Amino acid sequence: MPSTTTRHQPVSFGVRFPPCTSAREVAEAVALSERKGFDTAWIADSQLLWRDVFATMALAADRTEHIRLASAVTNFVTRHPSVVASAANTLNELAPGRVLLGVGTGDSSVKPLGMRPSRLAEMREAISTTRTLLAGEQRDFGNRRASLRDAAGEVAIHIAASGPRSLGMAGEVADGVLTLAGISPETVAGTWKSVEDGAAKAGRAMSELDFTVGAFCKITDDIERDAAILKPICLHLASIGAQDYLRIAGIDLEPPPAIPEVYPDMVHAEDWDLAVEKASRYVTDDMAVRFSRAFCLFGTVEEILDRIRAAIDLGATGFYLRHVGNYTLPLEVIETFGDEIIPRFTTGTVGGMS
Repeated sequence: MPSTTTRHQPVSFGVRFPPCTSAREVAEAVALSERKGFDTAWIADSQLLWRDVFATMALAADRTEHIRLASAVTNFVTRHPSVVASAANTLNELAPGRVLLGVGTGDSSVKPLGMRPSRLAEMREAISTTRTLLAGEQRDFGNRRASLRDAAGEVAIHIAASGPRSLGMAGEVADGVLTLAGISPETVAGTWKSVEDGAAKAGRAMSELDFTVGAFCKITDDIERDAAILKPICLHLASIGAQDYLRIAGIDLEPPPAIPEVYPDMVHAEDWDLAVEKASRYVTDDMAVRFSRAFCLFGTVEEILDRIRAAIDLGATGFYLRHVGNYTLPLEVIETFGDEIIPRFTTGTVGGMS
């Protein structure tokens, strides 16, 4: 585990954009985040909920100069690895060196279609295929061999993960990991250990990987008032394998198999008030407050800065910031974190505060 002494290495701040409005509007919001000092724009991918991720990333590439553009996250169920490789290759031509391929098992892209999310072995194979094609090399497809014409070079691949097995696989095969299991010291240390174990299994050092910690964000001086909106997210995490991390925070709940009244699921609910109402059957107000403190960057500026510093000391190299909501752009997060949080970090360091 990293030392708790200050580490003078770059830290990145990324923000998640659901492409819930026209690609032009999303691209303009990405450009705003670049001006506010964000390093990465994570564009969400779910074909029934939002505009196409890669088309939106392409337009954002044209509107920006240096911000990294990342899928958050695509999958290999609705898109064959060759399709993912071609899309990433095209983006890499538009924004050389700025493209990051975030991948996951599928979630809201596949479940509404009655399809099965990727198993880890399937995702491992798909990542290998994507890398081979992006490198311009041939790959076997049944009784055929094929390659990607005009391959423009490799693209970094990050795996979104919350459970120990998926975190370990990220340590083995990915260029980085996007953790979705909380930001408390206990959960960051636990996720780091799982990734580190996977990296060691593959003979890799953690210094070879980006370790990005995801968190829902809001600057507030009244957590008790604002935490209730997090209840659907807390319930969702319990349903996707993060119960051990929830228990560390003192949250012990058994999620139902499904809540059919909420479409398409708890964390992507179109009617958030309804999702909060239904989640409240399982997640108490006290649990929501505990969740806000252990899993989120909710609080005053100083409280948020303290949590960020603690995560950095435990190995975080970046942060994936998201607002509560999937059908609005994260303009409040861009403005408040761009004005109040990012400027407090000196350029090129993670420990020093200006």
